Amino acid sequence: MLLTFYKYQGTGNDFIMVDNRLNSFPKENTQLIEQLCDRRFGIGADGLILLENHTTYDFKMVYFNSDGNESSMCGNGGRCLVAFAKQLGIIEATAEFEAVDGYHFAKIIGDDLVSLQMKDVDRIAVHQDYSFLNTGSPHHVQLVSDLKNLDVKTEGAKIRYSDLYGKAGSNINFVNQIENDIFAVRTYERGVEDETLSCGTGATAVAIAMHHVGKTKNNSVDLQVEGGKLSVQFKENNGVYSDVFLVGPATFVFEGTIDLAI
Repeated sequence: MLLTFYKYQGTGNDFIMVDNRLNSFPKENTQLIEQLCDRRFGIGADGLILLENHTTYDFKMVYFNSDGNESSMCGNGGRCLVAFAKQLGIIEATAEFEAVDGYHFAKIIGDDLVSLQMKDVDRIAVHQDYSFLNTGSPHHVQLVSDLKNLDVKTEGAKIRYSDLYGKAGSNINFVNQIENDIFAVRTYERGVEDETLSCGTGATAVAIAMHHVGKTKNNSVDLQVEGGKLSVQFKENNGVYSDVFLVGPATFVFEGTIDLAI
Protein backbone atom coordinates (compact mmCIF):
# COMPACT_ATOMS: atom_id res chain seq x y z
CA MET A 1 0.00 0.00 0.00
CA LEU A 2 1.46 3.33 -1.09
CA LEU A 3 0.84 6.19 1.34
CA THR A 4 1.00 9.81 0.24
CA PHE A 5 2.19 11.99 3.11
CA TYR A 6 3.08 15.62 3.71
CA LYS A 7 5.73 16.95 6.05
CA TYR A 8 5.11 20.16 8.03
CA GLN A 9 6.97 21.90 10.82
CA GLY A 10 6.10 24.61 13.31
CA THR A 11 9.18 26.20 14.93
CA GLY A 12 11.03 22.92 14.44
CA ASN A 13 8.27 20.70 15.84
CA ASP A 14 7.75 18.42 12.81
CA PHE A 15 4.86 16.24 11.76
CA ILE A 16 3.81 13.69 9.15
CA MET A 17 0.43 14.76 7.77
CA VAL A 18 -1.95 12.25 6.20
CA ASP A 19 -5.25 13.00 4.46
CA ASN A 20 -7.43 10.27 5.99
CA ARG A 21 -10.84 11.45 4.83
CA LEU A 22 -11.35 8.03 3.20
CA ASN A 23 -10.42 6.24 6.46
CA SER A 24 -7.79 4.13 4.72
CA PHE A 25 -4.91 4.66 7.16
CA PRO A 26 -4.39 1.75 9.62
CA LYS A 27 -4.37 3.94 12.73
CA GLU A 28 -4.60 0.97 15.10
CA ASN A 29 -1.12 -0.11 13.92
CA THR A 30 1.03 1.48 16.64
CA GLN A 31 4.22 -0.16 15.38
CA LEU A 32 3.72 1.26 11.88
CA ILE A 33 3.20 4.80 13.17
CA GLU A 34 6.31 4.54 15.33
CA GLN A 35 8.30 3.31 12.33
CA LEU A 36 7.08 6.15 10.10
CA CYS A 37 8.16 8.68 12.75
CA ASP A 38 11.59 7.06 13.19
CA ARG A 39 14.32 9.44 11.97
CA ARG A 40 16.63 6.65 10.78
CA PHE A 41 14.31 3.96 9.45
CA GLY A 42 11.25 5.99 8.50
CA ILE A 43 10.19 9.45 7.38
CA GLY A 44 11.11 11.05 10.69
CA ALA A 45 8.89 13.30 12.82
CA ASP A 46 7.85 14.25 16.34
CA GLY A 47 4.38 12.93 15.54
CA LEU A 48 1.87 11.84 12.91
CA ILE A 49 -1.43 13.62 12.34
CA LEU A 50 -4.50 12.38 10.46
CA LEU A 51 -6.94 14.85 8.91
CA GLU A 52 -10.38 13.24 8.94
CA ASN A 53 -13.94 14.22 8.06
CA HIS A 54 -16.19 15.81 10.67
CA THR A 55 -19.98 16.06 10.54
CA THR A 56 -20.10 19.63 11.86
CA TYR A 57 -16.69 21.28 11.55
CA ASP A 58 -14.20 21.57 8.71
CA PHE A 59 -12.23 18.50 9.81
CA LYS A 60 -11.10 16.34 12.71
CA MET A 61 -7.55 16.09 14.06
CA VAL A 62 -6.18 12.73 15.24
CA TYR A 63 -2.69 13.02 16.71
CA PHE A 64 -0.12 10.30 17.45
CA ASN A 65 3.18 10.79 19.28
CA SER A 66 6.34 9.36 17.73
CA ASP A 67 6.01 6.31 19.99
CA GLY A 68 2.94 5.37 17.94
CA ASN A 69 0.34 6.06 20.61
CA GLU A 70 -2.60 8.42 20.18
CA SER A 71 -1.95 11.39 22.43
CA SER A 72 -3.37 14.53 23.97
CA MET A 73 -3.56 17.87 22.16
CA CYS A 74 -0.58 19.17 20.19
CA GLY A 75 -0.62 22.94 19.63
CA ASN A 76 2.03 23.16 16.93
CA GLY A 77 0.52 20.12 15.26
CA GLY A 78 -2.88 21.78 15.26
CA ARG A 79 -1.45 24.88 13.64
CA CYS A 80 0.32 22.77 11.00
CA LEU A 81 -2.87 20.82 10.33
CA VAL A 82 -4.68 24.08 9.59
CA ALA A 83 -2.00 24.96 7.01
CA PHE A 84 -2.35 21.44 5.58
CA ALA A 85 -6.13 21.83 5.32
CA LYS A 86 -5.58 25.00 3.33
CA GLN A 87 -3.16 23.18 1.01
CA LEU A 88 -5.82 20.52 0.44
CA GLY A 89 -8.40 23.21 -0.40
CA ILE A 90 -10.63 22.36 2.57
CA ILE A 91 -10.42 25.85 4.08
CA GLU A 92 -9.28 29.34 3.09
CA ALA A 93 -8.35 31.73 5.91
CA THR A 94 -10.20 30.28 8.91
CA ALA A 95 -10.89 26.82 10.29
CA GLU A 96 -13.03 25.07 12.85
CA PHE A 97 -12.01 21.56 13.87
CA GLU A 98 -12.27 19.00 16.61
CA ALA A 99 -9.26 17.54 18.43
CA VAL A 100 -9.00 15.19 21.37
CA ASP A 101 -9.56 18.09 23.79
CA GLY A 102 -12.57 19.48 21.92
CA TYR A 103 -13.36 22.37 19.58
CA HIS A 104 -10.71 24.68 18.11
CA PHE A 105 -10.87 27.80 15.96
CA ALA A 106 -7.92 28.97 13.89
CA LYS A 107 -7.03 31.63 11.37
CA ILE A 108 -4.20 31.96 8.89
CA ILE A 109 -2.31 35.25 8.96
CA GLY A 110 -0.22 36.18 5.93
CA ASP A 111 1.88 33.50 4.27
CA ASP A 112 2.65 31.07 7.08
CA LEU A 113 1.46 32.32 10.47
CA VAL A 114 -1.37 30.39 12.10
CA SER A 115 -3.26 31.58 15.18
CA LEU A 116 -4.88 28.68 17.02
CA GLN A 117 -7.38 29.02 19.84
CA MET A 118 -6.45 26.74 22.73
CA LYS A 119 -8.66 25.45 25.55
CA ASP A 120 -9.54 27.68 28.50
CA VAL A 121 -7.49 27.11 31.63
CA ASP A 122 -9.18 27.42 35.02
CA ARG A 123 -6.90 25.36 37.26
CA ILE A 124 -3.22 26.05 37.91
CA ALA A 125 -1.44 24.28 40.72
CA VAL A 126 1.38 26.48 42.07
CA HIS A 127 4.09 24.83 44.14
CA GLN A 128 7.32 26.19 45.61
CA ASP A 129 9.53 25.28 42.64
CA TYR A 130 7.09 24.67 39.80
CA SER A 131 3.56 25.05 38.46
CA PHE A 132 1.32 22.45 36.85
CA LEU A 133 -1.54 23.02 34.42
CA ASN A 134 -3.30 21.42 31.48
CA THR A 135 -3.47 23.32 28.18
CA GLY A 136 -4.81 20.36 26.22
CA SER A 137 -1.83 18.35 27.44
CA PRO A 138 -0.41 18.25 31.00
CA HIS A 139 2.56 20.54 31.64
CA HIS A 140 5.08 21.01 34.43
CA VAL A 141 6.58 24.53 34.30
CA GLN A 142 9.81 25.24 36.18
CA LEU A 143 12.11 28.26 36.21
CA VAL A 144 15.83 27.42 36.00
CA SER A 145 18.96 29.56 36.23
CA ASP A 146 21.08 28.03 33.45
CA LEU A 147 18.67 27.00 30.71
CA LYS A 148 21.29 27.01 27.96
CA ASN A 149 23.46 24.32 29.55
CA LEU A 150 20.67 22.23 31.06
CA ASP A 151 20.52 18.53 30.11
CA VAL A 152 16.83 18.67 29.24
CA LYS A 153 16.48 15.01 28.27
CA THR A 154 17.97 13.71 31.52
CA GLU A 155 16.39 16.22 33.88
CA GLY A 156 13.06 16.16 32.06
CA ALA A 157 12.86 12.38 32.20
CA LYS A 158 13.54 12.41 35.95
CA ILE A 159 10.49 14.60 36.56
CA ARG A 160 8.31 12.99 33.87
CA TYR A 161 8.75 9.53 35.44
CA SER A 162 8.78 10.71 39.06
CA ASP A 163 6.09 10.03 41.64
CA LEU A 164 4.76 13.54 40.95
CA TYR A 165 2.91 12.39 37.84
CA GLY A 166 2.65 8.62 38.09
CA LYS A 167 2.25 6.33 35.11
CA ALA A 168 0.62 8.96 32.86
CA GLY A 169 3.55 11.35 33.23
CA SER A 170 3.70 14.97 32.13
CA ASN A 171 5.48 17.19 29.65
CA ILE A 172 8.27 19.14 31.35
CA ASN A 173 9.09 22.77 30.54
CA PHE A 174 12.22 24.53 31.77
CA VAL A 175 12.03 28.33 31.63
CA ASN A 176 14.26 31.38 31.82
CA GLN A 177 12.86 34.93 31.88
CA ILE A 178 14.56 37.23 29.36
CA GLU A 179 12.42 40.37 29.60
CA ASN A 180 9.12 41.31 31.21
CA ASP A 181 7.06 39.53 28.53
CA ILE A 182 9.69 37.30 26.90
CA PHE A 183 10.64 33.84 28.13
CA ALA A 184 13.01 31.20 26.79
CA VAL A 185 11.64 27.65 26.96
CA ARG A 186 13.04 24.16 26.49
CA THR A 187 10.63 21.22 26.64
CA TYR A 188 10.86 17.50 27.28
CA GLU A 189 7.86 15.84 25.62
CA ARG A 190 6.33 12.62 26.83
CA GLY A 191 5.61 10.22 23.96
CA VAL A 192 8.67 11.57 22.16
CA GLU A 193 10.70 10.95 25.33
CA ASP A 194 13.23 13.59 24.41
CA GLU A 195 13.62 17.33 24.04
CA THR A 196 11.79 18.76 21.04
CA LEU A 197 12.64 22.00 19.29
CA SER A 198 9.23 23.38 20.22
CA CYS A 199 6.01 22.45 21.99
CA GLY A 200 2.87 24.52 21.40
CA THR A 201 0.86 23.40 24.42
CA GLY A 202 4.08 23.84 26.43
CA ALA A 203 4.60 27.41 25.24
CA THR A 204 0.96 28.11 26.10
CA ALA A 205 1.42 26.61 29.56
CA VAL A 206 4.55 28.68 30.21
CA ALA A 207 2.86 31.94 29.19
CA ILE A 208 -0.15 31.31 31.42
CA ALA A 209 1.90 30.03 34.36
CA MET A 210 4.30 32.99 34.25
CA HIS A 211 1.35 35.39 34.23
CA HIS A 212 -0.38 33.50 37.04
CA VAL A 213 2.64 33.62 39.37
CA GLY A 214 3.27 37.32 38.61
CA LYS A 215 6.40 37.08 36.50
CA THR A 216 4.63 39.14 33.82
CA LYS A 217 1.51 41.28 33.82
CA ASN A 218 1.15 41.28 30.03
CA ASN A 219 -1.67 39.43 28.27
CA SER A 220 0.60 38.80 25.29
CA VAL A 221 3.75 36.77 25.95
CA ASP A 222 6.57 35.88 23.56
CA LEU A 223 8.28 32.51 23.86
CA GLN A 224 11.73 31.79 22.48
CA VAL A 225 11.86 28.06 21.80
CA GLU A 226 14.78 26.12 20.35
CA GLY A 227 13.17 26.14 16.89
CA GLY A 228 12.07 29.77 16.69
CA LYS A 229 9.52 32.10 18.23
CA LEU A 230 5.90 31.69 19.34
CA SER A 231 3.49 34.07 21.00
CA VAL A 232 0.56 33.44 23.30
CA GLN A 233 -2.30 35.86 23.89
CA PHE A 234 -5.10 35.47 26.43
CA LYS A 235 -7.67 37.11 28.68
CA GLU A 236 -7.64 36.55 32.43
CA ASN A 237 -10.47 36.98 34.93
CA ASN A 238 -10.18 35.79 38.53
CA GLY A 239 -7.60 33.19 37.64
CA VAL A 240 -9.49 31.84 34.63
CA TYR A 241 -7.69 32.14 31.28
CA SER A 242 -9.89 32.37 28.18
CA ASP A 243 -9.55 33.39 24.54
CA VAL A 244 -6.12 31.75 24.58
CA PHE A 245 -4.39 31.89 21.20
CA LEU A 246 -1.10 30.27 20.18
CA VAL A 247 0.49 32.10 17.24
CA GLY A 248 3.46 31.02 15.14
CA PRO A 249 4.65 29.77 11.75
CA ALA A 250 3.39 26.54 10.18
CA THR A 251 5.57 25.59 7.23
CA PHE A 252 5.21 22.98 4.48
CA VAL A 253 8.47 21.03 4.06
CA PHE A 254 7.87 18.35 1.41
CA GLU A 255 5.46 15.76 0.02
CA GLY A 256 6.25 12.12 -0.65
CA THR A 257 5.04 8.55 -0.89
CA ILE A 258 6.10 5.50 1.09
CA ASP A 259 5.26 1.81 0.72
CA LEU A 260 3.65 0.66 3.96
CA ALA A 261 4.24 -3.00 3.05
CA ILE A 262 1.10 -4.20 4.84
